[in-house]
Amino acid sequence: DHGLEKMPVIIWSHGFGGNRDGASFISRFLASQGFTLVHLTHYGTDSSLWEGKPGHPWDILREVKISREDTLNRMYDVPFTLDQLPKWAEENADVGAHMDFSRMGMSGHSFGAMTTQVMAGQGFPDKSGSLMNLRDERLSCGILYSPVPIGHLTDSRPEEIYGSIDMPLFHMTGTDDKSPLDGYDYDYRLIIKDNAPNVDHYVQVLQDGDHMVYNGTRGKLKDNPKREQHEREILDAAFAFWQAYLKDD
Repeated sequence: DHGLEKMPVIIWSHGFGGNRDGASFISRFLASQGFTLVHLTHYGTDSSLWEGKPGHPWDILREVKISREDTLNRMYDVPFTLDQLPKWAEENADVGAHMDFSRMGMSGHSFGAMTTQVMAGQGFPDKSGSLMNLRDERLSCGILYSPVPIGHLTDSRPEEIYGSIDMPLFHMTGTDDKSPLDGYDYDYRLIIKDNAPNVDHYVQVLQDGDHMVYNGTRGKLKDNPKREQHEREILDAAFAFWQAYLKDD
């Protein structure tokens, strides 16, 4: 019970084919430590793509073609949500009375990490392919659970894409963090940090850590014997980062 204490707000954005129920082990822990968590469902890139359809979700998602419009709408979900939150807080005072909108960060897993990267200032192609900047200044820091480079642009224009990132970021990945859909290795995920400017960047690489450990589910991955250890290390690191950047500790 934190009384009437004002708590920092952390946005969480799910991966491709996920929804707002993901990463609950992270958010429940952070909520117990005096943070307010806001989980989004990005309609158009969420679990409605596979729910109720025969076959494994990953097999279905591999065949799904996402339009540029749906991808852009996912990005626009974030400022839209930030616009609505103060009104929501007024109408839901049991939670809203605790929300401190002067201290806000963002996190996300996989596609949600890319969404966080875009809110942090990463360049992102519009419908015509021209780079635009959607940096939201209400967000001051972020955690990327399995960062995602923009493949077709990273190889040719990495500094142009990532050089506009201007907020502290924590990049979390693991040595087995291969993309279930694209198949690239974890070191490719660190290209974002390598080409971002000289703001505070931190990296955690879990030995034998895989892609789904951050979401708290397994998908088609085999059991991870280090799952409890990895989850503990994720929680410790995330808590320390948010304490430092949202509570000046």
